[in-house]
Amino acid sequence: MRKLLTIVLGLLAIPALAQTAPAPSPAPAGPPLPRVAIETTAGRFVVEADTVRAPVSAGNFLRYVDQKRLDGITFYRVVKVADRFGFVQFGVNGDPKRVLPPIKHEPTTLTGIRHLDGVLSTPRLAPGTARGDFTIMLGDQPSMDADPAKPGDNLGYAAFGRVVEGMDVVLKIFDAPVSPTASLRGSFQGELPVAAVRVVSARRVKS
Repeated sequence: MRKLLTIVLGLLAIPALAQTAPAPSPAPAGPPLPRVAIETTAGRFVVEADTVRAPVSAGNFLRYVDQKRLDGITFYRVVKVADRFGFVQFGVNGDPKRVLPPIKHEPTTLTGIRHLDGVLSTPRLAPGTARGDFTIMLGDQPSMDADPAKPGDNLGYAAFGRVVEGMDVVLKIFDAPVSPTASLRGSFQGELPVAAVRVVSARRVKS
């Protein structure tokens, strides 16, 4: 399963660098969206979960926050394709004590939330298998969006939020050294941080 995830994410995380990302769709007017402050051993950043356009995916993330299931987890994977281009991944990493049931997939064609710089997304295997692991984009990555013109599984990943404060902290996590040989249960070789950044706490804050 994890080897398959490595292959899938590896393929989808390397769009042509010259490819132009689509313009982001504006968020609808209304009450402020929920925000979460994530305190890490590398610093603090704040994310906004779009519960209006991606209610399933954003709601899933907030359940992990509200149940304190992200406290103590790590940024266990860094995929660096180029300078400031790739993603960082964090979450429960299959821990049976933390993981919640899988959620319905919300493609970007439904939500209008694109995989742009600073956007949060939920990695998956087959559609409907996403649980408690999350990625943050470094650079615009339209190849992770759904594309009905592509053959096979063309539903992409479920983008649901964005970093609104502290992107410098995310970049610090992204730029930390990775081991060229370490792997995680046989997967992600060359993508594991030498010293993984830990999430101290994840709590809702006022928008």
